[in-house]
Amino acid sequence: MVSSSVTSIQERIWQGRLPLEIVLDPSECRTYDQSDPYLISYPRVSYLPFLLPRLHAFFRSSLINPESESHSGWFSFESVPLKWHYPLGLLYDIYSGAEPISRSNSTDQNLTQSVILGGVKPNQSSDEDDNSSSRSGPLPWRLTLHFDNWPDEDLVRLDAEGLVMHDAFINNVKEADALRIRDAKGIMTLSKEDTAGFWTAVQNHDLTSYRRIANLLLPSPSQPFRTVPVRVFLPLPPDSDRPSLKIVQSPLQPSTPASATGTVSSGRMQQQTVGSALHTLLPNLFPSRRIPVLAKPVLHGVVLPMTAPLEEVARTAAYVDGWVAIVICMVG
Repeated sequence: MVSSSVTSIQERIWQGRLPLEIVLDPSECRTYDQSDPYLISYPRVSYLPFLLPRLHAFFRSSLINPESESHSGWFSFESVPLKWHYPLGLLYDIYSGAEPISRSNSTDQNLTQSVILGGVKPNQSSDEDDNSSSRSGPLPWRLTLHFDNWPDEDLVRLDAEGLVMHDAFINNVKEADALRIRDAKGIMTLSKEDTAGFWTAVQNHDLTSYRRIANLLLPSPSQPFRTVPVRVFLPLPPDSDRPSLKIVQSPLQPSTPASATGTVSSGRMQQQTVGSALHTLLPNLFPSRRIPVLAKPVLHGVVLPMTAPLEEVARTAAYVDGWVAIVICMVG
């Protein structure tokens, strides 16, 4: 049985959207002036390539090469090719430079109250002032669309049938599943209909259908995860005028030995928290397990409480492929 608090968080995650201003690469535009931009409010948990058919139709009359195919489209931000297998919200948190939302009460351990998703608080429009949070990133987020000169060194090419994207997504789901429960038995035991329906629900942004199938993959609340599927994205200083990105991934247990005064207490276990996990993975950036001294963990545009139980975060606020994708943002 899924609790109402979990349902509420998942609904807010799926309601989270970002306004986009998508412009055609001027070098591919047949007019001297740039074509009109394509404006859309798009779900944070969804994927940019789903937009390619409608974008190709919108810009076709402006293309120097109108015979290009929609699946040849790719996106960039400030000349950086954007990974098409990353959800929009993750891309935004990595590259936009926007300051994440942060709750003033950093000791709040209630994930339902602490994680307010999508860049806008409930009952608050995106243009309202909010003294408790800062949104310094420019909105709408301006992306450039290309249909030529595919960046083969950065991106795997897409195909007309969408099989490449489908397979990449399912492989991510399988990898996350294998970490939660041994041998990825959850995804492997889904019926053919449910497996296809899972991908269709993601494409259609259909939370009801998605949640029904996703819940089949999760161990029951009484059965803890074997390990928690977490990827940490650490933006690095620019290399050759382009931003670099380090991805840290390591098996993280849902519970760790309890410690007292720096020593491990025999036989006692405690919940692994966001803070304890980051202290293990990146001790230089997270010397404290409870306070974000040098850096902040960001998920869905929100600073995660360091004291939030990691498994609870994975059960309630993972991306649609089952991964907790945490972006590291430096303090100050």
